[in-house]
Amino acid sequence: MLTIALSKGRLAEKAIMLLENAGYDCTAAKDESRKLILEDEKAGLRFIMAKPADVPTYVEYGAADIGFVGKDTLLEEGRDLYEVADLGFGKCRMCVAGPVDLKDGKLDLIPNKRIATKYPNITRAYFEGVKKESVEIIKLNGSIELAPLIGLADCIVDIVESGRTLKENGLDVIETVADISARVVVNRVSMKMKSSEIKPMVEKIKEQVALL
Repeated sequence: MLTIALSKGRLAEKAIMLLENAGYDCTAAKDESRKLILEDEKAGLRFIMAKPADVPTYVEYGAADIGFVGKDTLLEEGRDLYEVADLGFGKCRMCVAGPVDLKDGKLDLIPNKRIATKYPNITRAYFEGVKKESVEIIKLNGSIELAPLIGLADCIVDIVESGRTLKENGLDVIETVADISARVVVNRVSMKMKSSEIKPMVEKIKEQVALL
C-alpha cells in the first residue's frame, strides 16, 4: 500500500484529479469527514491529510511514501527527499519586493537591510548564499506587505502571483528568488523498497502533466 500526503485545499483537489486521470481510484481521498487518514485497501492507497508545511516532514521520515506540495514549502523546509515531478500548476514566484524607488539596483545600496517574510530560510539562503550579504530577517505570519509601509523592514520576501496586492500598496517586485509550482516528492527509502509501485505512478503523473 502506498501512503500519500496531501494538504486540504486547491492543491490536494488538483492532485487527486491528476491521480484519477492517471487511472488511480482516489474515492477515499474525497471523503468529506474530518478524518485525517483516509484508506482504501482495494485501491492500495492511504491518504494523509496534513498542513502544507508538514507534508515534506511526513515524507522525509517515511510516514508517507509520496507527497504533493508547493516548491515554496520544499525550499523553506529543506527536507531530504526525491523531487520527482513538477506538476505545472499553482504557478507563482518567490520574490523580493519593496517600494518602487528601490528598483534598478537601489536596494543593493542599503546597508544592514531588514527583510520581513514568512519564509526565513528561503530569505537567508538567497541573501547570504546568492547575494553574499548578511541581513536581518523579521519573521511575520501575515500581511507581509505592511512591513515596508510602516518602516518595520526595507523590503519583503513573499510569494507573488498577479502582483496586484503589491501594486495596491505602492510596492513592486525587485528581484525573483525562485519560480514556484506544485511538486511530487518521494521518500528515499520508499523509492527503493516500493519502486515497482512508485515509479509507474510517477510516470503516469508525468504523462498527465504533459497533457495539461
